[in-house]
This record gives sequence, structure tokens and C-alpha cells, in this order.
Amino acid sequence: MPFIKTDFPGLLIFEPKIFGDDRGYFYESYNAQTFAAEGVEIKFVQDNQARSVYGVVRGLHFQLNPHAQTKLIRVLQGNILDVVVDLRKNSPTHGQVYTLELSAENKKQLMVPQGFAHGYSVLSETAEVFYKCDEFYHKENEGGLAYNDPALGIDWKVPADKMILSGKDLVHPAFADCKHNFVFEK
Repeated sequence: MPFIKTDFPGLLIFEPKIFGDDRGYFYESYNAQTFAAEGVEIKFVQDNQARSVYGVVRGLHFQLNPHAQTKLIRVLQGNILDVVVDLRKNSPTHGQVYTLELSAENKKQLMVPQGFAHGYSVLSETAEVFYKCDEFYHKENEGGLAYNDPALGIDWKVPADKMILSGKDLVHPAFADCKHNFVFEK
């Protein structure tokens, strides 16, 4: 089974089957039939790719309903610490943080459902991150959560003096003040 369920409802780790030999390797990074066989039926509509240098922290970001996004994240080069926070009211993991190292080497992917804030830090000299989204980007629906909220206690695995953040990511509200419209549904 290529999917590993986490303790967070809907948050899945996808580990594709790798076919390797002396020429290199091959794997299907996404196959709708494989996902559907596991009960994951999503129509992805947008692919995003970002290249960043060591110390970059991107996030924590989300899009509000009705344009909330499910994301399937993987690393093409380098390694990152992928970080999500469950924002869904009534979720058994509401307000909890989940982290997973994703790398070009381990080829793991994280499927982040709607209702989570998402971000990552770059742990290698550079990293290229690729992710699929099931909803188009809508600037008017974007939201964010403070990357350094002490209530969340996120260890980004990058020293504070080496972190590189956008101006936007420096002003997101704390979890307690974060405005969103996500509700957990079983």
C-alpha cells in the first residue's frame, strides 16, 4: 500500500514504488487510479514549483473556503522540513502540528487536505519543491499563520539567525488570532 495514514484525519504520506537499476530509477509520482484505489479521488487543477536556498521558511499558508486547497507536495532536489497545522474546528487534531522531512532522495510525498496551514523550511543548500493543488490560487482568499507562534512550538530545524522569510510571512497572526472558515467533517 503506497499510502501511510497519519494520526491527522485526511493527512497522508504517499510512498511511491521505485523501480531502480544501474541506469537510474523510475516511479509514478501521481496516478489517479492508484490514488482512487485508496479512496483518494481528487482532481488536481494546478501545479506549482519553487526553488529556494538554505534557511528559507515559506508559510504557514492556506486558502479560505470556497477556494481551499488540497496539496500533494514533493521535493525534486534537496530536502525540506514540511510543516502543517490542522486549522479545522472540531478535528481531533485541531491546533496540532505535523512535520515530515521530504527529500529528492526519500521521494516521499505529503498530501495535505483542505483546512490545514502549510509551510516548509529548506534544509539543504537549495531545494526545488513541486506541488499539485485541487483548487486554483485566489489571492483574495489567502490566509496565513505565524511561523513562530510560541503556542505551536514549531522547530523549523533552521537557526533563527539563518531564517529567510518574506515580508508577508513575518506578519501573519498567531493561531489564537487566526481567522478562517474550516470545520472538520467526518
